[in-house]
Amino acid sequence: MATSESASLSKAVKQQYMALPQGDKVQAMYIWIDGTGEGLRCKTRTLDSEPKTIDDLPEWNFDGSSTYQSEGSNSDMYLIPAAMFRDPFRKDPNKLVLCQVLKYNRKPAETNLRLMCKKIMEMVENQVPWFGMEQEYTILGTDGHPFGWPSNGFPGPQGPYYCGVGADKAYGRDIVEAHYRACLYAGVQICGTNAEVMPAQWEFQVGPCEGINMGDHLWAARFILHRVCEDFGVVASFDPKPIPGNWNGAGCHTNFSTKEMREDGGLRAIEESIEKLGKRHRYHICAYDPKGGLDNARRLTGHHETSNIHEFSAGVANRGASIRIPRSVGQDKKGYFEDRRPSANCDPYAVTEAMIRTCLLSEVGEEPTEYSK
Repeated sequence: MATSESASLSKAVKQQYMALPQGDKVQAMYIWIDGTGEGLRCKTRTLDSEPKTIDDLPEWNFDGSSTYQSEGSNSDMYLIPAAMFRDPFRKDPNKLVLCQVLKYNRKPAETNLRLMCKKIMEMVENQVPWFGMEQEYTILGTDGHPFGWPSNGFPGPQGPYYCGVGADKAYGRDIVEAHYRACLYAGVQICGTNAEVMPAQWEFQVGPCEGINMGDHLWAARFILHRVCEDFGVVASFDPKPIPGNWNGAGCHTNFSTKEMREDGGLRAIEESIEKLGKRHRYHICAYDPKGGLDNARRLTGHHETSNIHEFSAGVANRGASIRIPRSVGQDKKGYFEDRRPSANCDPYAVTEAMIRTCLLSEVGEEPTEYSK
């Protein structure tokens, strides 16, 4: 398996420099979503003092023609700080700064879905919407081959790998542990992790997060994962079906509840939301991956613990359904439900906004999707 040349550089030598004092200065790494809607970019600037809130962080800019976000003749784009985390790579007092991107005319870039999502969340903040997202990913070599897989073949069939223990079952746990601790240090609301069904596939969970925080914390966790993998010389892939054939794909199951759903008798509100979701299946499929459903079409086949992309279904404890109601929720008559359709490479701002629009704002009507054309 191929690893990056950067991974072979001496980390001990680097540490000599990282241990040097930095005085009163602070390094702030600005992070943003590029024009693909999936890729992340970053660059660092020096601040004179440690920022305490987002308001202490200055706006910045970058060359959008090199990130698929503008033409070269008018390429300056604005970085607007939106969320701040501790930096687990440079450590305190340094910061990670998640940013929104605005175009030259101060309008949101095409892949800046946070702005509208925030407006929608503010409309329903009295209902206290909570989200929890289960981010699946696959560890690959720089040649695209799954980590730990035989170079000219396949590992044994699926079965022993989910939550597996042992060198022949868990591929890449060092990366998972490093990512988990880095997220905790940063202040990301990571709440768990486990090995997944396909070898070299893992999952981490973020939540519960209220409103816009869901998207902010998942994107921050993704960035940290990419940086951890960079240090190890491997690649984290969010492709929803990285290996064709009889192997599980990768999703981003999204758990959702409101204050009413979490209180006694909340099952009724859950069932009402599921009924609304069933009437807008195509709209949600379009919102649940960055290519309007094309990526998810490779994953949502009705096999490998997925529903069929063309059909909506719901059930208690059913992992082959579009919507799953956990068995404990069915028994307690309150709690939350899980939408199993979002792909691993979804934009959490798009997913959570779509759920609020349908479930709480009662929007109706379908929109054409790429996958069905």
